[in-house]
Amino acid sequence: MKLSIVILNYNVKYFIDLCLQSVLAATKNIDAEIIVVDNASVDGSVTWIASQFPKVTLIQNNENLGFPKGNNIGVQQAKGEYLCILNPDTVVAEDTFVKALGFMEQNEQLAIMGPKLIDGSGRFLKESKRGIPTPWVAFTKVLGLYKLFPKLFGEYYNLKLPKNKAGETDILVGAYMFMKTAHYRTLNGFDEACFMYSDDIDLSYRSLQLGKPNFYNPDIN
Repeated sequence: MKLSIVILNYNVKYFIDLCLQSVLAATKNIDAEIIVVDNASVDGSVTWIASQFPKVTLIQNNENLGFPKGNNIGVQQAKGEYLCILNPDTVVAEDTFVKALGFMEQNEQLAIMGPKLIDGSGRFLKESKRGIPTPWVAFTKVLGLYKLFPKLFGEYYNLKLPKNKAGETDILVGAYMFMKTAHYRTLNGFDEACFMYSDDIDLSYRSLQLGKPNFYNPDIN
């Protein structure tokens, strides 16, 4: 199998409906599997997914295990050579996975790739590409100095790399992370000591320590 897409769901029935419709359209010509891990939702998500998306592999947790552990449980079942960690509130373009696979196959020196993320109003999400949040970098971000002096204090959002230009970036966002499944497993997945937040920073940083760069690709969305 070429690709596994792992989506963690928690009480976002209507978002994940749109997400799964887009993912199914984007994988129609790919040998792929879609794995949804549900963290004990109470909004009818499980019943809805099971009835409307029978091709999806659905894993039901008995409690909310958090973002890292939930995704790790999904990846344990993954059979694809490549892996995409995807948030349930995302909608992907029909060519996103074709492009992502082609790009990563031609750039095996890369570790994790992330796309250009756009919110529902069409606004670019700066979290798409970031630097390592050292205490100083985090301090300049909290104070908003990156807005006043982006050339001096733009490291948190890697402002040296324009939003429409592809290039290496230290940190990628967990909403959409694309890599070889073997690489995720080499990293032992997300750190389960983090219930949520900062887990994507941690995974990106540990990935860098293995000597392969992470990459921001605005041609994929």
